[in-house]
Amino acid sequence: MNKVKLIAEVGWNHMGNMDLGRKMIEAAAENGADIVKFQTWSEKKLKPGPWDQDGRREIYYQAQLSEKDHIFLKKTCDENNVEMLTSVFNVDDLDYLSTLGMDMIKIPSHEVHNINLISKASKLFNIILISTGASNWFEVTKILKKVSAEKLILMHCVSAYPCRPENINLPKIQKLFKLTKCVGYSGHYFGIDDALAAICMGATYIEKHFTIDRSLPGRDNRFAILPKELQKMAEFRANYEFMNLDRGIDLQECEMDVYKKYRGRWSSDG
Repeated sequence: MNKVKLIAEVGWNHMGNMDLGRKMIEAAAENGADIVKFQTWSEKKLKPGPWDQDGRREIYYQAQLSEKDHIFLKKTCDENNVEMLTSVFNVDDLDYLSTLGMDMIKIPSHEVHNINLISKASKLFNIILISTGASNWFEVTKILKKVSAEKLILMHCVSAYPCRPENINLPKIQKLFKLTKCVGYSGHYFGIDDALAAICMGATYIEKHFTIDRSLPGRDNRFAILPKELQKMAEFRANYEFMNLDRGIDLQECEMDVYKKYRGRWSSDG
């Protein structure tokens, strides 16, 4: 059984404030995260769209990470013994990100169709996590031609924010296992029930949006999990791994007292 890795998706919940980013890394590390994830973009590369009329472009500008910010976040992750991960949206950012010493990279659901981005990422990083939200099955299978099975982690994801329980579609995890031996889950359900269920279905990378305060600015902060919920996920993971230790098919040593002293106490031998 592969060890389950918990990803605290800070994303852009820091809103460009690196002191807040540091606090989020520290809280994630203290409560069981193995990996802390951010998002890498440059506002100047954002195409025109409805975000130009509703204020989102200004938010994206405020929350974008500079090279100095990336270095700071990577150093802070190292100091807290967690891996740093980031989602990449543009192929031009990959060369710089590959210099930071990260072992893995994330391709978000928005870019699951971006074969150029996926192909270059697979050449620069050892592990490629790809969210499959808002994609059709044909697009998912195309990825197999660009990323070796040893590097690829397909992440089941439903791109709805927040995601209702009837739309979680956990059976898709088993379908993804037919494509790759390691499958993850990136969840947008409000709470942690979906993550716990995904662990039970064999997902080994579990990603949830994470914050230290849901009242902070930004949509993602509002439905992110809090440190105490991350801690519960970590506790469940530990217990789940114990529960899956193979103790064979016969009685265990811990049962011997009952076996020796209590069998037949209320009836004759059958």
